[in-house]
Amino acid sequence: MVTSSHINAPVVLVAAVASGQGKTTATAALARKLAGMGRKVRVFKCGPDFIDPMLLERASGAPVKSLDLWIVGREACRAQLAQAALEADVILIEGVMGLYDGSPSSADLAREFGVPVMAVIDAGAMAQTAGALVHGLRDYGPVDMAGVIANRVASPGHAAMVAASLRDIPLFATLPKQARSLPERHLGLVLPSEVDGIDDILDQLADQLNFDEAAWSNLRSTRLELGDALAATGTDTEQPLAGRKVAVARDAAFMFLYPANLETLAGLGATVEFFSPLADQPVPAGADAVYLPGGYPELHAEKLARAQHWQESIRAAHRDGMPIVAECGGMMALADTLADRAGTAWDMAAVLPGRVAMQARLAGLGSQGMPTPHGVLRGHTFHYSTLETPLEPAVRTVKHPSGADGEAVYRLGSLTASYFHAYFPSNPAAVAAMFTRSAG
Repeated sequence: MVTSSHINAPVVLVAAVASGQGKTTATAALARKLAGMGRKVRVFKCGPDFIDPMLLERASGAPVKSLDLWIVGREACRAQLAQAALEADVILIEGVMGLYDGSPSSADLAREFGVPVMAVIDAGAMAQTAGALVHGLRDYGPVDMAGVIANRVASPGHAAMVAASLRDIPLFATLPKQARSLPERHLGLVLPSEVDGIDDILDQLADQLNFDEAAWSNLRSTRLELGDALAATGTDTEQPLAGRKVAVARDAAFMFLYPANLETLAGLGATVEFFSPLADQPVPAGADAVYLPGGYPELHAEKLARAQHWQESIRAAHRDGMPIVAECGGMMALADTLADRAGTAWDMAAVLPGRVAMQARLAGLGSQGMPTPHGVLRGHTFHYSTLETPLEPAVRTVKHPSGADGEAVYRLGSLTASYFHAYFPSNPAAVAAMFTRSAG
């Protein structure tokens, strides 16, 4: 039990003027550097994301959770930060997109909790203009600007020019142009488990981070106002899924999953058992429900097409009326066919009538909420494929903050399928209903 109303902890939000400046690289390098110095580091990711947290977990050695004022909620964000402050020596929060992009933005999160901003700038094609850029980032909001990490710095002389231009804002660290960068694909970074020598790359980034230890030591602690945030968590003892087993697909094709979703299922009383459709594993015996999260089925379509045991088992589960929740990539794997980026169509499980096709341009992006009888279930969408189906949506999600129609949610017997990725803690009652056989 926490008795004080606040905790002091060094916390910074690592942000940038736009995507592509090197936020994730800088955050990973800083986390690895601090961990190598013996600090206990906790990292959070601002906004909805699945891939960056995997890399940051590898860099820091600790689980990475999401912070989002709308999807996660203010009090849940506050509680997560407070708990981390009890356990860690330092907290890093990687921002999303540009500092002021989105509603809520990374800047909104920083101001809500009084977290100073560490700006990452791509200095590869600038020198003194860095100061104008960073002062603009600070003053536009405004935000409390802790300092700067300059990426792609060419030399000590270049670093000195950048530092002088910042005036009253410290240059905390620099990174040179990396010979080995973190590879990317259409949904973001390549998964850490797929990158040969990923730990060597992270170690090299940490070594290359020219780090001002004195400036870091002088960074003031952030006063996190806890209120009753920690005391209020974990007080709900109702477990509507007690005694139920939820089979969760988990492999290289299905890995886009909020850790908090598994915690919510456990909190509702469910037992989780993982299985791999990609390894042609059937739905586990004794399962009461199936959860198919998103991922990269398009990269493994040929192998999924050959996974007959998996396909037959999910069709049997559907015929039996077992609740199946399929999100984005999980839904794609249940269609009749999936056409990969080369245009080759592969046979999928044929539970959901329709054809999925990959495309070059983004098909859906942003925070959304799904209406349910238990209230709104919040989450997001991010995909490069489209589904052509004769089914009519049972409901549509609502885009935040515009209120416009979002993703279609299909219900076919016991199946609930959508491109929408739900954040389960936002509405546990709605989640329990989706995984209950009697749910309408």
